[in-house]
Amino acid sequence: MIVTAIMFIVGLALLVKGADLFVSGGSGLALRHSISPALIGSTIIAFGTSLPELVVSTDAAATGNTGIALGNVLGSNIANIALILALCTLIRPGMAAASGAARSALIRHAALMLVATVAFALLAARGTLDALAGAVLLTLFVAILVILLREGREERDVDIKSHGRADILYIGLGLAAVIIGAQLVVDGAVTLAEAFGIPAFVIGVSVVAVGTSLPELATSLVAAVRDEGSISVGNILGSNIFNLLLVLGVSLLLAPVTIGSAFDVVAVVLFSVAILPLLFARPSVVRGWSVVLILGYAAYIAWNFGAIPIG
Repeated sequence: MIVTAIMFIVGLALLVKGADLFVSGGSGLALRHSISPALIGSTIIAFGTSLPELVVSTDAAATGNTGIALGNVLGSNIANIALILALCTLIRPGMAAASGAARSALIRHAALMLVATVAFALLAARGTLDALAGAVLLTLFVAILVILLREGREERDVDIKSHGRADILYIGLGLAAVIIGAQLVVDGAVTLAEAFGIPAFVIGVSVVAVGTSLPELATSLVAAVRDEGSISVGNILGSNIFNLLLVLGVSLLLAPVTIGSAFDVVAVVLFSVAILPLLFARPSVVRGWSVVLILGYAAYIAWNFGAIPIG
């Protein structure tokens, strides 16, 4: 059991470092080819921070561990908002109070995230998410990606630099680390779930989800410390869109997933809507709402582990 725990932690470390290398190399390579920083931020960085979720969920789906695949996606989206973004706004409550073009972009991206969330909820109402649902999610992802690409013409101040020929090496090493790390995380999660008699979905929505969300945590916290609120919030919104549409969409093409509890679907919808006060409220209200979200996240995790009976 100790060896399993160590390998699980090593896997998480590889996921985080691998995603960091991929983002660094991919951003640098794109910059060398004259792709705008805004486009890099809304696509490569968002994809890079969602890369652990993609590899973990697809690996879990391919090996029949669909509970971990679904739990990882839902748990990551909830953690991104109610844990990561809430922590950032608790520390710097005025960071999301963007103005002008940046505020308009955040509003549009928040709307796109809510569209993706509602689409998922409607498909989940069928009780089972199958390949058809995956195709619908991927089609919507392409449509939203086109919108993001068009917005790439708007320049933003994003801290990106090229590493020359090393960019390709960073991409390769990053992908390798993420793939190996994902395998270790999935294997470890399955073993721990079986050893403690915990449902795979619960492990996925809690431990695995938080682990694969570490890149978002690092990116958003750094942006918050640098007072770059638009980057911090934008990273969360973009990552949630990628998780629900791309990650889950690809996973469903590999294996269908049965929705175990409608409460989990309702939870991801409610937490997604709960991001709005962080974007529009006064800093004093934002700080209080951040505390509410963190407490709500703790309650949700406690409910999944059976500590809080609901229904």
